[in-house]
Amino acid sequence: MLLIDRATVREVYPMKRAVEVMAEAMRRYSGGLVDQPLRTILRPERDSGLLGTMPGFVAGGELAGYGLKAMVLKPENPARGLDLHIGIVMVFDPDTGAPLALMDAGAVTAVRTAAVSAVATDALARPDAGDLAVLGSGVQARSHLEAMALVRPLRRVRVWSRTPANAEAYRRWAAEELGIEVELAAGPAEALSGADLVCTTTATREPVVQAEDLAPGVHLNAAGASFADHRELSSQAVARASFFVDSRRSAVAESGDLQAPIAEGLVGPDHVLAELGEVLLGTHQGRRSAEEITVYKSLGLGVQDIMSGFAIAEAAAAQGLGHTWNLD
Repeated sequence: MLLIDRATVREVYPMKRAVEVMAEAMRRYSGGLVDQPLRTILRPERDSGLLGTMPGFVAGGELAGYGLKAMVLKPENPARGLDLHIGIVMVFDPDTGAPLALMDAGAVTAVRTAAVSAVATDALARPDAGDLAVLGSGVQARSHLEAMALVRPLRRVRVWSRTPANAEAYRRWAAEELGIEVELAAGPAEALSGADLVCTTTATREPVVQAEDLAPGVHLNAAGASFADHRELSSQAVARASFFVDSRRSAVAESGDLQAPIAEGLVGPDHVLAELGEVLLGTHQGRRSAEEITVYKSLGLGVQDIMSGFAIAEAAAAQGLGHTWNLD
């Protein structure tokens, strides 16, 4: 079995490759080539954290087989200088079922989540979109900026964070690492004003996006708030938008952004127009007009981690990277 650390994941799985793999992952999911249950969330009363597990089986050719992700969320970790989410992605040899590779899940998640948003942006945003607003300033905010720059020529970028020091650190990072100038916004409404491309990457329980702040024709990737008791978008914002998801089943069961307006009677479960994979497969047209507001709600799917895991294992082995560990 190959053990792959965080630095190696980042080295062998660049964003451009991840975008290619994630597009195929979404096609396979909506094409019926993936078997996976809803993720399991364990929240013990005697602990502040939770354990999430996401197993699955992927068919369809390359990067296929059994795999899983297991992650622990510890709210105290950021204060310790650690990631909020810590865990592993594991994939198994397609022929023998033997453990093939074990790798850092935080690094995988950082890349694959933003890569799927890039796929959604390429499929749903207007071709001329390039005025980007980013809400949040953490790991996903950084990887989303890198991903958006791959699929749209960014002419302006604004960021908002609840912690001004974090927003300033994000601005410096974007200039130094990506060569992208970022403006600091005082609030979500200021960041969203006139933006035609939005990425929300917060872990909030209360909406930070209001319907009146969304410009006509904007495409929004809602990548944060991945639990039923979290939400980034107001109910009115969801009702106003054409709503796309990674998985209908997951969205109805797990998305607070969708459950809240359903509970308020503003929309029904059929408010979900299509899965991203259906748009990629051509069974749904996606955006229908230049003025349409589109939202892609990302919850994260096991297939994304599993296919990423196989791609990372393949690239690491080819480059002689990682550490081999014998189970015998």
